[in-house]
Amino acid sequence: RCFYNQKILQKTFGEWRDWWTVCRERKLSLRADSHYRHLLHNLIFKAWRAYVCQQQGKRNKYYVAESHAKKQKLLRTWQHWLVYVDVQRTKHGMQSVALACRERSCLRISWAVWRRRHYQNCTGHKMNILALQHWAQSLQFRAWLQWRELYLYSQNDKQKESRAITHHQHWELKRCMEAWLGYLNLHRAKKLQNELAQEHHQSRIVQQCFSDWRLSWECRRRMHAHRKDIEKLAARIALWRVFAHWKHYVLCVEETQQRELAEKHYKHHLLVRALLCIRWKRLW
Repeated sequence: RCFYNQKILQKTFGEWRDWWTVCRERKLSLRADSHYRHLLHNLIFKAWRAYVCQQQGKRNKYYVAESHAKKQKLLRTWQHWLVYVDVQRTKHGMQSVALACRERSCLRISWAVWRRRHYQNCTGHKMNILALQHWAQSLQFRAWLQWRELYLYSQNDKQKESRAITHHQHWELKRCMEAWLGYLNLHRAKKLQNELAQEHHQSRIVQQCFSDWRLSWECRRRMHAHRKDIEKLAARIALWRVFAHWKHYVLCVEETQQRELAEKHYKHHLLVRALLCIRWKRLW
């Protein structure tokens, strides 16, 4: 009888120990699962935070690069415009110097021709005077006729020279006016082209600014929606953690109750065994 009771106690204690081992393993597995999920959530949050920081850095670099590109484009345009203005001023100055030099050269040639002819006329006049003095009164009338013919010829030459100079000056003035009108028309056309180019450039800048604003607004809207989704996910995770803690607490309470019941059962069984032993001793 005692051996039977001892076997029953050993069997009961073995079953209780197996049950306690199973409960402990389940508790440890639940704790490991909770720790693994917490670690996984922490890694996910760190990866998301690094991704958000990286995207923000890329966006800032893109904005800085775009601003630098706009400034470089405006600087190159302004430099080309300054070079163009300097070239136009240089051309205008060179044209003015060339016209002045040509006028001076024409006047110098005309003056040389007139002076040479005047010198020739003066020389002939002196020679005529010397011939008149050298010759006698008989040749005075003939010399006077010759002098008159030479004088009329010189006057005609002077009139022809003055007419040629006047015609040449009118022709040069007409040519200069035509060149100036052509330059004025070209300058007006270039000015009109520059105004059209500035209007087109301003319209392109306005369109680009509007597209940039729309992209930034879409990005902010996406970030706001993403932030709301993250807040919802965080609320769900917090709720799941609360539920997990509550479940763990319930399991701990159940385990404590089962342990108390097992201890009561074991004490009752010991008490029954003790009573049986006392009874058997009395019988023997």
